[in-house]
Amino acid sequence: MGKKRSSSSSRWLREHENDEYVIRSREDGYRSRAVYKLQEIDERDHLFSAGQRIVDLGAAPGSWSQWLARKYGSHVHIIALDILPMDEIKHVDFLLGDFREQSVLTELEQKLEGKNLDLVISDMAPNLSGIDVADQAASLLLTELALDFACDWLKPGGDFVVKVFHGIGFDDFLKTVRSKFGKVFIRKPKASRGRSREQYLVARNYLG
Repeated sequence: MGKKRSSSSSRWLREHENDEYVIRSREDGYRSRAVYKLQEIDERDHLFSAGQRIVDLGAAPGSWSQWLARKYGSHVHIIALDILPMDEIKHVDFLLGDFREQSVLTELEQKLEGKNLDLVISDMAPNLSGIDVADQAASLLLTELALDFACDWLKPGGDFVVKVFHGIGFDDFLKTVRSKFGKVFIRKPKASRGRSREQYLVARNYLG
């Protein structure tokens, strides 16, 4: 069992080191390959513009916030949230903690000066156990929490981008998102590994 796991880990490491997006992220100075997923989504859906207030949920290590900060600088207000520490990024406010906790929400409200958000983005994923049913349940919980957060903080007409994993509960979650937003699109960026069940929902025009 141990040898099998070691062999699998070694294979993953080899694939990771040879991954074109991993190589690009290092060349471009980004913290992870996930940056190219958001970049591709934006090229298609044109989500971002100057003057927006944006929260990046589960931001660490920070490549999504890093890309936004590089593109817009101080012309957007980016707030990154995570329970894990994250190295500082210029033009990004970082809040360490669980966004379900009142202390974190109070600090967020102070940073937003009572204003609502234009956009919530979430690339959150659970630590995988390898047990499909448990992993799907854990990922679905995170997407539901992200949706609840978005509905609490978005202004009417705001947008929401969230990573989802196709499996049990996906259709019901998609139906719920469609009931709360004017349009919902399913995206599978090229930077998402082909064997991965991850997809992204791009939900436009929050109905409030």
